[in-house]
Amino acid sequence: MNILGIADVEEKSLWDYYDPARLADVDLMISCGDLNPDYLQFLVTMTNKTLLYVHGNHDTAYEMNPPLGCVNIDGRLYEHNGVRILGLGGCMKYKPGRLMYTESQMRLRIMRVMPQIVLKGGFDILVTHAPADGYGDLEDMPHWGYDCFNELMERFKPKLMLHGHVHQCYGTGFKRAMTHTSGTEIHNCCGHVHLQYDETAQQAAHRSALYNLYASMKR
Repeated sequence: MNILGIADVEEKSLWDYYDPARLADVDLMISCGDLNPDYLQFLVTMTNKTLLYVHGNHDTAYEMNPPLGCVNIDGRLYEHNGVRILGLGGCMKYKPGRLMYTESQMRLRIMRVMPQIVLKGGFDILVTHAPADGYGDLEDMPHWGYDCFNELMERFKPKLMLHGHVHQCYGTGFKRAMTHTSGTEIHNCCGHVHLQYDETAQQAAHRSALYNLYASMKR
């Protein structure tokens, strides 16, 4: 499965100068936040492919103008063609406002979705706006990463983590790709990245008896 990860910057090559050939091989699009809803609507309309998104800390306008045709996975576990994708948007709370969470608040969000994670035997892709603590985050509080994301990856060992929030223009702190101690591949999707995902191998690795029971009940 070919994935297009996007975040933070609306790229002219995908909007103003759109060329269908650039996204012809894309199977799934994932937004990690802080993007104009019209941009997401444009991409899903032009490609006719599924686009999943979480909120960035600047996406409060989505309440009045949500990206139509796109799927909000923020705060839930979503399954796309058998691939389990966990969405946790927002960033570290550094001032009053919505779509920002303290470490404790983000842990509470994870606790709320944990029954879904356990029922499905884990997850394959973690989609966030903010990075994990120590993996592509910065020293200023608005760009701190969450330690609870590290704990999630250590426990469930997803294949991929996609995030945004830290822009390329921020300088030497920007890291496009890293590998977590759990083995999870971490990708900063600022602008866009193309990723390949072997869903067959990952599904086989993470299937559990409980998830198989859940799947059989859905048939």
